[in-house]
Amino acid sequence: MATNQLEPNMKIGRRCNHVAAVFAIIALILANYLAAARNQDSAQKQQKSVYAVLSKAPQKAVTRRNPLENDPDAVVAGGKLFEIHCSECHGGMAEGGRRAPSLVAEEVQQATPGTLFWILTNGVVRRGMPVWSKLPEPQRWQIVRYLKSLAPPKSPPISPENHSKTLSASPHAAVRRSRQQPIAV
Repeated sequence: MATNQLEPNMKIGRRCNHVAAVFAIIALILANYLAAARNQDSAQKQQKSVYAVLSKAPQKAVTRRNPLENDPDAVVAGGKLFEIHCSECHGGMAEGGRRAPSLVAEEVQQATPGTLFWILTNGVVRRGMPVWSKLPEPQRWQIVRYLKSLAPPKSPPISPENHSKTLSASPHAAVRRSRQQPIAV
């Protein structure tokens, strides 16, 4: 009779083990889901915080205008300077990379030229961007002019017939054509 009494207790023990295993699996799945959600939130906050420095520029800098705003040569010269000083971190087309954020992002393109000039001048040292105050002021303005030229055009969509003409007229194409020429400053 003692053997018969052990069998129900063993069945109960096995059921408890199965229930405990199911709860452990559910707990692991839930913990994994929460960790993934936390990492995604963290990545989104970090992405937004990368551009938060744009809001730190003083009002005097924000309202400053680019003296080379209407100089078409400033775009090409700025593109050459960007390639020399900035592309290693920000990418060849300012698309960003592992070391620095995209400069074609909406946050950057909506920033004023004065804000971009202020950031170039003062750097973002805690994020690894050097101070470029030793770069002559006209060259910093040329880089700003180049960056602002990367904004998507505010014109209607391009027709297929004009597509190749538009590509050859883009600031990027002008920079590519001029890379063999010396920098005019």
